[in-house]
Amino acid sequence: MHDYVLIAEIKSFRKDLFFLLLSYSDFPERFRYLKTVFIELYGQFTEIGVEKVSVEKNNVYLKLAGFNSVSLAESIKGKKLYVKETDSVKLEKDAYFIHDLIGSLVYRNEEKLGVIIDVLSYPANDVYVVKDDGGNEILLPAIRDLIQEFDPGKKVMILFPGDDDLYDED
Repeated sequence: MHDYVLIAEIKSFRKDLFFLLLSYSDFPERFRYLKTVFIELYGQFTEIGVEKVSVEKNNVYLKLAGFNSVSLAESIKGKKLYVKETDSVKLEKDAYFIHDLIGSLVYRNEEKLGVIIDVLSYPANDVYVVKDDGGNEILLPAIRDLIQEFDPGKKVMILFPGDDDLYDED
């Protein structure tokens, strides 16, 4: 599944057979330019044409080619929508997709801290949830002062060396 990037999930559809999406993208404008999307059906990714896009308030609606009956629309309700990784939004330097971060090993002072299991979004900055081998969770702010380097291909994050303990001891 590394060739595809999750962008949305089909929540429901209207009488005119436009699908209401739950967006997983930080770039809502990306939907306006979609020509095709992929849906996983029977273990394979199937390409489906996008006929029309409608953005109303904060909701994104897609009209998908070939889905011209309620029974066909019902059949893909709840399905996730993907784009090819080569068609994903291009990010600035030192910016990464969440799927690039999840599963990455985190090291500090040449010792493994754990694995990134989640990314929390906050107004000031994102926070990486790192689980260590003992099941403890460490919350790491996603800031340049803490992260020395990240290799998304190898899924390895190296933190700057430090003496302070990252565990929250109450």
